[in-house]
Amino acid sequence: MGRVAHEDLDVVAAQLYALTPAEFTAARNARAAAASGELAKAIRALRKPVVSAYAVDLLVAEGQLGEALDLAAALREAQDDLDAAELTRLSRERRALVAALARRAAGLAGDRGVAVSAAAALEIESTIDAAVRDAAAAAAVLTGRLVRPLSATGVDPVDLDDAVGGTIPGVAERPAPPRDDLAERRARRAAEKALREAEREASEAERRLARVEATLTKARERADHLAERVEELQADLERVQADAAAADSAVASVEAERTDAAEAARAARRGADSAQQAVESVTARG
Repeated sequence: MGRVAHEDLDVVAAQLYALTPAEFTAARNARAAAASGELAKAIRALRKPVVSAYAVDLLVAEGQLGEALDLAAALREAQDDLDAAELTRLSRERRALVAALARRAAGLAGDRGVAVSAAAALEIESTIDAAVRDAAAAAAVLTGRLVRPLSATGVDPVDLDDAVGGTIPGVAERPAPPRDDLAERRARRAAEKALREAEREASEAERRLARVEATLTKARERADHLAERVEELQADLERVQADAAAADSAVASVEAERTDAAEAARAARRGADSAQQAVESVTARG
């Protein structure tokens, strides 16, 4: 611990922000107490990260943001070229990738016993989206020392004030954007408008797809249920048909037995009649 006074603030901060939020404060205070002078003061000023920022820091520590930042570069190139069709395609990829990375970050936090609420999950997604949209936000996120969530409007630069514990390499000063001439500004506004409209249509199409898929799922469940019911009824029908065939056979057998019994009864009756006549004849002679 004696070496803490000689460590750079960013190094100390990186070690502290690798801890869970519940562990942060005590560890920070211990590191500050072991340091001296301005470094101790700076360490003590480090803020405890909120859950969403902690989850994104875990994602960075696992090296999970490479694909997202590659996509960010492609988006900026398409925007510079005013390629509306490419912007639409890349924006759709961005939404899917950001959502997947946000779920991964929440899972990493959960693995470490840190619960991620629904609100925190939205902040995670907003932060990753900001990193994809804004190069300075990406630099802030990649420090792995994020303190609070970020949000990108797509128009103004992402607010990075007090967003990171320590410094943000390469983002001490934002360069002023180059001045566009009138034609370029109009073209950019037109492209941005087309992008917003395309994203709105894509979002509406995705919502409609979700509704249709939900309806399809219910329809498939009902069809499966009815198919099972048909199989059950067919099995019942086959059993009833077998029972009916057996009953018909039994009826035929009993009818044959009845015919034999009727013939025997008639023969017995004729015998009884003959015996009666014999009795009467003997009686008459006596």
